Amino acid sequence: MCWCGLAQRRHRAGMPRRSAVDWDAVASAAEHDILTRHELHTLGVTQKMIWARTRAGGPWSRVLPGVIMLRNGAPTRRQRLCAALRYGGAEAIVSGASASRLHGLRHAPETDQVHLLVPHGAQPNSCGYVLVERTTRMPRVVYRDGVPTAEVTRAVLDAARRMSGKDAVEAVLAESVQRGLTTPRRLSTELEAGSDRGSALPRAVLRAITRGARSVPEADAVRLVARAHLPQPEWNVRVRLPGRGTPLVPDAWFGDVGLAWEIDSYQWHLSPADYARTLERHAAMTGAGIVVLHTLPARLRSEPGAVIAELRAAYEHAARCPAPDVYVDRR
Repeated sequence: MCWCGLAQRRHRAGMPRRSAVDWDAVASAAEHDILTRHELHTLGVTQKMIWARTRAGGPWSRVLPGVIMLRNGAPTRRQRLCAALRYGGAEAIVSGASASRLHGLRHAPETDQVHLLVPHGAQPNSCGYVLVERTTRMPRVVYRDGVPTAEVTRAVLDAARRMSGKDAVEAVLAESVQRGLTTPRRLSTELEAGSDRGSALPRAVLRAITRGARSVPEADAVRLVARAHLPQPEWNVRVRLPGRGTPLVPDAWFGDVGLAWEIDSYQWHLSPADYARTLERHAAMTGAGIVVLHTLPARLRSEPGAVIAELRAAYEHAARCPAPDVYVDRR
């Protein structure tokens, strides 16, 4: 019997007609070719159709349980993100390293894992490359490149809690502060409000950052000052010079003797223009009678004894010089 005759018999018997799928509607609903089984069923795609298209050699593929990619082959990074969010449900958002990368933090680790935050009562469990964390403290949602992400303070701390290297944690937290995306106070507040799990390393790093250090080399410098038995300087404060409208911001400022310590490296300045501004600051500060010491960041670890000796010598020299006519703007 032909298909038309079968359809007529079904109609006379009161059986529902087999409706055709609107494949244009399916394509329109799929974000980056990703849909859930439930969404496909809502659009008229039957379980049998899904099975036929996702079997070996078929045109579709399963990315996660209940999540289908409407093509075969390996998913792209963006498709993996979309699939993870579909898997997590309507309230899921991306956090951790993936969210930090979306916020533009270049020191956030590159990882295939997608860290999702979901409300505490949500159902999905971690699966495959998706780490699902249930929380009673869902953060503010920020859209980055169309992806719902945790705001940057929560994102970087969620990443830091799962990182093992001190330098790596220092790099991502310091960069978030240096870029002006968060502040040490917000990081500390969020860290205290969150889980203690994995918090020991971020807490240790924040102790340096909250003293004003904004990069890994500056955090190393904080520790060397303590070893040198010198008074702790102020970090990244605004020093105003007579006749100059724009304040200068040395890495470390020993205001009691008028010594500025600069930790110089292309790596820790965001662009060559930043380094040029460092040179301009040097000229302005020495012209105002400030003693300036420049140190390459690699030497803070490779030659700590020599750096301590140079820092002590510069401090003693500055103490013998006339006090510069400058003041710190703490507004």
